[in-house]
Amino acid sequence: MDKGGVFKKNISGWLLMVPPLVLFAFFVWEPLLESVRLSMYRANGTRLIQFIGFKNYKDVFMHPDFWPALRNTFIYTIWSLIIGFLVPIVLAVIVNEIRGWKKSFIRTSVYIPNVIPGMAMVLLWGFIFRPGNTGILNILLNMGGIGPQPWLTNPKWTIPLIVITLTWKGAGATMLLYIAGLQGIDPELYEAAIIDGANVSKRLRYITLPCIYNLARTLLILQIIAVFQILYEPLVLTNGGPNNASISIMHLVFKFAFERFDYPKAAAVSVIISLILVILTALYFKISKRQDA
Repeated sequence: MDKGGVFKKNISGWLLMVPPLVLFAFFVWEPLLESVRLSMYRANGTRLIQFIGFKNYKDVFMHPDFWPALRNTFIYTIWSLIIGFLVPIVLAVIVNEIRGWKKSFIRTSVYIPNVIPGMAMVLLWGFIFRPGNTGILNILLNMGGIGPQPWLTNPKWTIPLIVITLTWKGAGATMLLYIAGLQGIDPELYEAAIIDGANVSKRLRYITLPCIYNLARTLLILQIIAVFQILYEPLVLTNGGPNNASISIMHLVFKFAFERFDYPKAAAVSVIISLILVILTALYFKISKRQDA
């Protein structure tokens, strides 16, 4: 069959691909390329005035908030891997072992935070972590004879506490993905392991974790990309404080764009974020490919 015949045979598949490709180009590549273009100009609002090359990037690197924001963003990512990556796996393993009505109840309870609007979730945790005697957590501690804690006003606690709020909201949806992966494991593997005398820890180590390894690896890079773009949680809870202890790189984009209306510098920071994520993703896939080999 010639090439024309092959194309005609698969024309329905090509037609199905056209709409998503057009939408992807319009909503992803066009804004990205426009951001690169905008970052190399001096502008009045979004109206380009003069081409200045990489001056906006130089100004961004010299800005006193850039390096703290970049450092904090990596700290957010590390804490999310320590807290947020393991929690859904543990929850999925526990829920998968439960039988009866308790399984549905716990699964629903853990997933409910995921349907709460993001801003409502942030405001809720703001009341919980409020310093002084009016914070919900401090009220509970006071009942136990413990004095009020600074919580989000303590620079050492700010990022871990914000990551806890992220984990509380997103762990349920991720847990369901892991449960789906666990339910795809052949029960005969567990039965054979039990006959051979394998205890719970060995079954977890040699059967459960290897079977969900590929799923966990995919969710890992998606989590890194998502957390690297954290914005409204530190913006609402702490406004980047105290003393830039919780400012993120996306928060810096927000400041440039909507507080100072300096869109070229906001575009420059956005391009830097994109390049960092591309580099991290490439390194991740290179390491994964080496492990597979």
